[in-house]
Amino acid sequence: MTLLALDTSSEGCSAALWNNGQLSERFELAPRGHTRLLMPMIRQLLADAGLVPADLDALAFARGPGSFTGLRIATGVIQGLAYGLEVPVVPVSSLAAVAADAGEQLSLAEGDGVAVAFDARMDEVYLGGFEIRDGFPVAIAEERVCAPEQVALPDGPQRWYGVGSGWQYRERMPETVPAAMARIDDRLVPRAGWVARLAAQSLARGESGVAANDAQPVYLRNTVAWKKLPGR
Repeated sequence: MTLLALDTSSEGCSAALWNNGQLSERFELAPRGHTRLLMPMIRQLLADAGLVPADLDALAFARGPGSFTGLRIATGVIQGLAYGLEVPVVPVSSLAAVAADAGEQLSLAEGDGVAVAFDARMDEVYLGGFEIRDGFPVAIAEERVCAPEQVALPDGPQRWYGVGSGWQYRERMPETVPAAMARIDDRLVPRAGWVARLAAQSLARGESGVAANDAQPVYLRNTVAWKKLPGR
């Protein structure tokens, strides 16, 4: 399977190619450079692998939450490619991508919890709760946006790690939340490499992806309640 993944949901801009189990990625921190950088990254990845767009079996992108402008850039490119190539698209949570990165960067163990928080501006954070299972993050609560003072942890994991830019506001969070963290890293941002890995895992499980028209960004601005997912 050959899959192209994109992420422009934060200050990072990246593209990744999953080619029959081999991953290559282009990444650059460029808060205002997504439009300029993204297409050259895609062309270079394909050229280095000796591929053309018609060789792609699927596409993936970080569907948010994140920067509104950034999300629209990746969504537009992915939709255009998907329409032209007639291949499925796998939307991947940008929070899950960072949780997956944390799993590797911090050498997390089975059952560890990852609380991912992004700076959502407007005095709020985007929040996602995950548990590491078989080396990958599994969502154990619905993603939401809230004030730092309203951050809470879902039940389940006994050991937690906090990652993402939203943890710069940890002094405003209820003191029990940062106190529960074994470690906090507020530097991790979404990367297309992890979007590609999570998308490849999804397709390997037999999930089919979506059509171009259904590849939509997720903003979360209207989501206000932290709900435990059914069966978790």
